[in-house]
Amino acid sequence: MVEGVVIPAGERSGATGSGGRRGPESTGQFGALGLHLADPHVEASVLGLLERVESELRASVASADPLVTEAARHLVEAGGKRFRPLLVALGAQFGDPSGAQVVPAAVVMELTHLATLYHDDVMDEAAVRRGAPSANSRWTNSVAILVGDYLFARAADIAADLGPDAVRLQARTFARLVHGQIAETVGPRDTDPVAHYLHVIAEKTGSLIATSARFGGMFGGASAEHIEALAGYGEIIGVAFQLSDDLLDIASESVQSGKTPGTDLREGVPTLPVLYALAGDDSDAASVRLREILVTGPLVDDALHAEALGLLRESPALKRARETVRSYAEDARAQLAPLPDSPARRALWSLCDYIADRTS
Repeated sequence: MVEGVVIPAGERSGATGSGGRRGPESTGQFGALGLHLADPHVEASVLGLLERVESELRASVASADPLVTEAARHLVEAGGKRFRPLLVALGAQFGDPSGAQVVPAAVVMELTHLATLYHDDVMDEAAVRRGAPSANSRWTNSVAILVGDYLFARAADIAADLGPDAVRLQARTFARLVHGQIAETVGPRDTDPVAHYLHVIAEKTGSLIATSARFGGMFGGASAEHIEALAGYGEIIGVAFQLSDDLLDIASESVQSGKTPGTDLREGVPTLPVLYALAGDDSDAASVRLREILVTGPLVDDALHAEALGLLRESPALKRARETVRSYAEDARAQLAPLPDSPARRALWSLCDYIADRTS
């Protein structure tokens, strides 16, 4: 980690170990990311922007229909990492972060992200999201789908005020999200499962984070070269962040990942460590036994689930997955080369360390 730039909040006195959002008096906290910006000017700018984003998010989802307002605010008020607005805020530091369009751009990105969560929960038949009942379980699938559509519409409406380039970028990002979801739904077909999985993450996660970083640079007035560097960084760090979340689901002994460890295993979700384990040819007894368990699908049996989780935590597959996360983090770091040395660049640089180290 680059000293004095980004510090995991849990390593500082008084930090919230749960990673929950804290009030504006607790400066340096960026949602569940638990990050601290040491430079006071950048910290104040980013915190101020994120506070304004929170306010605008709540205002932007209001509707004349009280049910729509309540359902649309459901996930907004549940909190979250706000990783996409954070990338907008940091990207804007390479121009003028006080630009009038920076906050609306961040709201567009977060609304688009939230809309996908409503749809994801319907497709996954999820009962819980961010520690609260999911919208589909609280109101029905139909309401959740329509509220997701409403949030997409609100994002597009706000993007229209940012100009045609913003509308086009948001639409193209949305198209990538849809392609990623379709690819995930139909499966790898004739493609290598690992390559397919990484492609899905790039489309579903990397695309929106790339556009978030791009929007920050665009609406902060950064140069074209710096905007492209930010977008390249966002795409790769987005994949790395999702992969590290997947690893936490296996490696964490707590709820650090935001869900009970081993949830993906229990639900039969083939994340990167599982795919590496299934594709491996290790002949030791533990690896062979692990493959035997994993090919059975969702591990609803508690004994099998516990056995598989223990084997995965000690497996070469998990080690290889960690190396993959570190490789993506290094690739993201390389994208920062065109950016000038500054507190914001060092923060983006150090975020690569945070993502790689959180799964060690």
